[in-house]
Amino acid sequence: MNEICAIEVHNLTTTYGGAPVLWDVDFELPAGKIIGVIGPNGSGKTTLLKTIMGLLEPSSGYVKIFNKDLSKMREKIAYVPQRESVDWDFPASVFDVVMMGRYRKNNLFKRTNTTDIEIVEECIEKVGLTEFKDRQIAQLSGGQQQRVFIARALAQKAEIYLMDEPFVGVDAATENSILSLLEEMRNTGKTVLIIHHDLQTVSDYFDYLVLLNTRLIAKGAPQDVLTKENLSNAYGGQLTLLAKVANLIKENEFPIREKDVDL
Repeated sequence: MNEICAIEVHNLTTTYGGAPVLWDVDFELPAGKIIGVIGPNGSGKTTLLKTIMGLLEPSSGYVKIFNKDLSKMREKIAYVPQRESVDWDFPASVFDVVMMGRYRKNNLFKRTNTTDIEIVEECIEKVGLTEFKDRQIAQLSGGQQQRVFIARALAQKAEIYLMDEPFVGVDAATENSILSLLEEMRNTGKTVLIIHHDLQTVSDYFDYLVLLNTRLIAKGAPQDVLTKENLSNAYGGQLTLLAKVANLIKENEFPIREKDVDL
């Protein structure tokens, strides 16, 4: 790969209770791209993100970030969790949550300073929530809550951003707003790795794709990954319907979402 490699995953196997969730996964991902991770439910997508972050220990293999050991590069990685995994009743304002992104830089016991406050306010402005900065997160809409956690990740000033289904549960306007922000991040050289379920948007949203089903099925440009053969290998016998998706993708028509397929 002639491009700078942001994430290298080498012969990675991660297990739960002795059963492999990821099996011998091996790839390199280019820096400065918006990268989608797709595959059926239970295919190991979230496990992949958690292993890249160092939250899960692989049974074998390793992860490198910009050609360095993961343990030395964790500060270069920011994470946006699934909305459903967050306790939105926790008593915190928008400003408080975004400031949490600075604690990782400063450590929990160091006081925040003027620079931290300026960075937090800048990140809140970037996601369009300045007028809500003092509002409790429980009082926000789903789309606004998602933007708060993206702002928190931005406040970390990372190089790699891992996002677990950031478009789920948001309206079209918020989805477009998030996409514009991701494109701005890419244009400044950041690498964004996103778990995504909506097959009808992958060609428009992503520069590069990783298709998983426990093992790596395919990686590369969307038009190279979203072939009938690759989709069949990923989704198995269900793909009378998804086989049609490959053809429709080529025709720029996207009539179904992955979740609509009876898996």
